Amino acid sequence: MNTPSSCFKRTAVAASLATAIVLGAGLAGVTTANAQVAGASTTTTANVSESTQVALGWSVKKTLLGKNIYNETGTRIGRIEDLIISPDQNVSYVIVGAGGFIGIGRHDVAVPVMQIKNESGKLVLPGATKDTLKALPAFEYANDTARRDQFIANADKDIANGKSKISELAQKASTSATDVRAKLDLRLTALRLDVKTSEEKLSELKQAAKGRWRELEAGVSAATSRLRKSISDA
Repeated sequence: MNTPSSCFKRTAVAASLATAIVLGAGLAGVTTANAQVAGASTTTTANVSESTQVALGWSVKKTLLGKNIYNETGTRIGRIEDLIISPDQNVSYVIVGAGGFIGIGRHDVAVPVMQIKNESGKLVLPGATKDTLKALPAFEYANDTARRDQFIANADKDIANGKSKISELAQKASTSATDVRAKLDLRLTALRLDVKTSEEKLSELKQAAKGRWRELEAGVSAATSRLRKSISDA
């Protein structure tokens, strides 16, 4: 999920509602934009403007959540129910509830924030209607188990990359001159330590009850972050 026009996996991380939106102003021109369900493998297009005037520092709670959203004709087409930050933090999405009454029969879809304009305090999604929103795949939140599995998979990948780098450096050191070998040995020592630490932290998380994994997430993240830096430095 790197750009508003790309399709992304059926997972999305619900961000803190206090997170401020940092948006550039005025990307001029009307484009064919993608209003997608978080994780849909299909993309449905709607003509919307990517000109956004949401100012830095606006409160998500006061400015976005629960606010009606309109099209360029002034017709109310839905209400903003949530804000989603993608896992790579490159794209923000608003969850728009279209149709229904007090949640009954409502159809939620994810729309990239950059497709929404602020016109004198009114949030506008040009080119959209209730029908076009309802025609989009429904947004679904990722459950905590899916997030845990993805987190573990990413950490396992970092550890595998570290071990691969160790093998590469060890092979290089074995055929290098003495002075070069000494430098490579120092890098290998640091890299092996970071791999070992990451494995221990991740093993602790894997063995913990699934409901407790978030308590150990920070420790694993810190360890794999150091590992990735060691791989890069090596």
